[in-house]
Amino acid sequence: MYERCYANIHRGVHWLSVQATDAYDASREKARAFVNARGSHEILFVRGTTEAINLVAQTYGRANVGPGDEVLITGLEHHSNIVPWQMLAGEKGARLTVAPLTDTGEVDLDAVEKRLSPKTKLVSVAHLSNALGTILPVRKITELAHARGIPVFVDGAQAAPRMAVDVQALGCDFYAFSSHKLYGPTGVGVLYGRAELLEAMPPYQGGGDMIRSVTFEKTTYNALPYKFEAGTPNIAGGIALGAALDYVTAIGLPAIAAHEHDLLTYATGQVSAIPGLRIIGTAREKAGVLSFVLDGVHPHDIGTVLDREGIAIRAGHHCAQPVMDRFGLPATARVSFGLYNTREEVDALVAALHKVIGMFR
Repeated sequence: MYERCYANIHRGVHWLSVQATDAYDASREKARAFVNARGSHEILFVRGTTEAINLVAQTYGRANVGPGDEVLITGLEHHSNIVPWQMLAGEKGARLTVAPLTDTGEVDLDAVEKRLSPKTKLVSVAHLSNALGTILPVRKITELAHARGIPVFVDGAQAAPRMAVDVQALGCDFYAFSSHKLYGPTGVGVLYGRAELLEAMPPYQGGGDMIRSVTFEKTTYNALPYKFEAGTPNIAGGIALGAALDYVTAIGLPAIAAHEHDLLTYATGQVSAIPGLRIIGTAREKAGVLSFVLDGVHPHDIGTVLDREGIAIRAGHHCAQPVMDRFGLPATARVSFGLYNTREEVDALVAALHKVIGMFR
């Protein structure tokens, strides 16, 4: 893109700008198809899932949440799906309510239903937990919320690269995901929003491209999705996101899900035989994330030794400190499987964990 048609989009009539605009808009259509939105006007390009959540909190949230109201989340959420709602609640005099976790790392639907009330103005939940791999029953949660007229936001950052997403089938009102989780570049992502809600929401930022006309007395705003896309966007990143969507779509989300499930099942069996190792998060519905602790060894030490063996894992609280608190842990070691991983790499992981044990015990 930088070599052939580097120019700003939606502004120029010259060839370079037209080519860049066409490529960027084509990516928006690919994103629409990827989540089965009704139209590309329901697809907003943002910097990632985090910005998508903040956008909804600062627009829909500010307009619809007031003193004494509640926003419901679950105990599985990433910090990005906690902090923006806390900030909103603090500003508005509202309250953040939390559906707790079970010992297996699942969210009890009865607990969700009990916390829905006339005060609840929004439900915001992860589709798939980044810390434990738990797949949440998003469609059922949406049905419970919609029965009470409550909209639902879904953080799909972890789910989008691992399972087919159909926002119309899920019934959710907002859905967000990030490019870099889908083997694309960082700094770009997608927010799906139901058109009726997006139309009613005020702009998130002001500037170029999000306007129809500007005078010193009044500004009128552009149509969807441009109303929420002020300024020069990450043009190359948006186009590259389209290429990443082409890539995973060609492989097929069902094939990716099946491959990662096979690796998770195999790895779970292999590491379960390691003395002193305990898996954290054993939900019945789970995707390719394996979190664990090892007796007498800090997760950071596990990560350091495994790195020397050429194995990259995450060690820490995974931007989900409330999840760690629920299980009484400061951190876990976390293995995240992708479409490129193999069973042989699982075997290498197990061998390296035995080296860890040999070093620290």
